[in-house]
Amino acid sequence: MEHFETLTGAFFRLNKGIMSMMIRLLSRNNSSSFNNLLTRCLHGASSDETVSTYSRLLDRYNFHPPPPASEDPQKKPPKPQYRPPSSLEGVKKMHSSLPFDFRFSYTESSSSVRPIGLREPKYSPFGPDRLNREWTGVCAPAGGGGEDPKLEEKRRKEREKIQGPPLTEAERKFLVELCQRNKTKRQINLGRDGLTHNMLNDIYNHWKHAEAVRVKCLGVPTLDMKNVIFHLEDKTYGQVVSKHCGTLVLYRGRNYDPKKRPKIPLMLWKPHEPVYPRLIKTTIDGLSIEETKAMRKKGLAVPPLTKLAKNGYYGSLVPMVRDAFLVSDLVRIDCLGLEKKDYKKIGAKLRDLVPCILVTFDKEQVVIWRGKDYKPAEDEAEYPPSFIHHQGL
Repeated sequence: MEHFETLTGAFFRLNKGIMSMMIRLLSRNNSSSFNNLLTRCLHGASSDETVSTYSRLLDRYNFHPPPPASEDPQKKPPKPQYRPPSSLEGVKKMHSSLPFDFRFSYTESSSSVRPIGLREPKYSPFGPDRLNREWTGVCAPAGGGGEDPKLEEKRRKEREKIQGPPLTEAERKFLVELCQRNKTKRQINLGRDGLTHNMLNDIYNHWKHAEAVRVKCLGVPTLDMKNVIFHLEDKTYGQVVSKHCGTLVLYRGRNYDPKKRPKIPLMLWKPHEPVYPRLIKTTIDGLSIEETKAMRKKGLAVPPLTKLAKNGYYGSLVPMVRDAFLVSDLVRIDCLGLEKKDYKKIGAKLRDLVPCILVTFDKEQVVIWRGKDYKPAEDEAEYPPSFIHHQGL
């Protein structure tokens, strides 16, 4: 056995010497032939030859071949794609105990008018999973949409607790004086969208530093100032102590505590308005097609009652239309320059407040008809009981 091992070792030493001599000769005489031979030995050999070569190297020199490049354990994983930070991530769901349905606009939308369709899926404008109320496409109902019979009583008691004893005449005049333009710049601008949800948070921010804030109302909402005052007092538990045209002074109350202000979840974007039924029908109720066409032609030829300015104050328009209906059955209001959605809202408000029948919106005109059985509306309370109305202010 020892003799066999000696012969094997001698054979390998001889083989090694012959191979090294051949390599020196090939490299000295023809480098290209050497490269071809080396390439053939490395790449042209079969898999069995490669495995046997690796095994001999492992047995003799304890040589381990390097792993393939695709299986390199030290290769760094690819960097993840950059994502900008989002304000919607990592925010806990907010619970709001405010006892009213959250709407984008409280004065320009009504729960009694049901839409016939939506312009977008029911994406909550408060952001995904940021509010514990479901968004119906129009509003976020309070208490899961259930109506609490004792809710109004609870709200009335809570409001009386915050307001405290009524203001005296001297206190009221002092607050109104503090809210004049030459005394303070604190002002809430209420425009064509009316009293919006995020505007409630702005009012509470002003109330942290002042007892009252000035609210400037312009545009379509001023057609029904009673509605604006009602929602301001109903949603904020404040009190309107002064009104001069479209300028209101909203008082926070004697017992108001800024540290206990309610949490108002903010809407992150403006939701699309739903689709409502058409305001102008093909034929007016009770009239034929020919009579409807004749009335629309006649209405556009009637002298205009008034011309509305863009973003103006329209608080006197309803009394003017009611007085005009005493002597004429058709009234035309010139809305040249106003946006289409603005004079459509004006027509819808006139239909409910006067009341009257809409005839046409052609040529940026609002033509209304008093109807066959018109009866002048009875004088109603202009403002809610909580509002202290003072003449001359």
